[in-house]
Amino acid sequence: MNKVILMGRLTRDPETRYTQTNNTLVSSFSLAVNRRFVRQGEERQADFINIVAWSKLGEFCSKYFKKGQQVGVIGRIQTRTWDDDQGQKHYVTEVVAEEAYFADSKRDGETNNTSFENTFGNTAPGNMGADFEMSSSDDLPF
Repeated sequence: MNKVILMGRLTRDPETRYTQTNNTLVSSFSLAVNRRFVRQGEERQADFINIVAWSKLGEFCSKYFKKGQQVGVIGRIQTRTWDDDQGQKHYVTEVVAEEAYFADSKRDGETNNTSFENTFGNTAPGNMGADFEMSSSDDLPF
């Protein structure tokens, strides 16, 4: 099984381009995902993970995701290789997004995310109800 669930902050605005072969939209961005455990006296460390979203999901990400936002991504890990013009082989590992969510608390993110409800069959976490609120200092169980 190849399933990845990530929550982190965007390190830059998503970049959007179109494939040459069939003009399909692809959006790419990077998430800074904090490591769960920190030794006493050490600073919190983060992993920077490249994300790729295709077609409608890519369009959604490029339109609504901005640098610094906390988002959740569900997808799969993919590795690929290519040779550059000098014959040098390049390897890349990335997450291909299958679902994407807003994960900022209501006070940190947009105040009205109702237009995002049921996008791709899901509800944005900011719409879970008026009494739902999570501070950034809360520890998550995953």
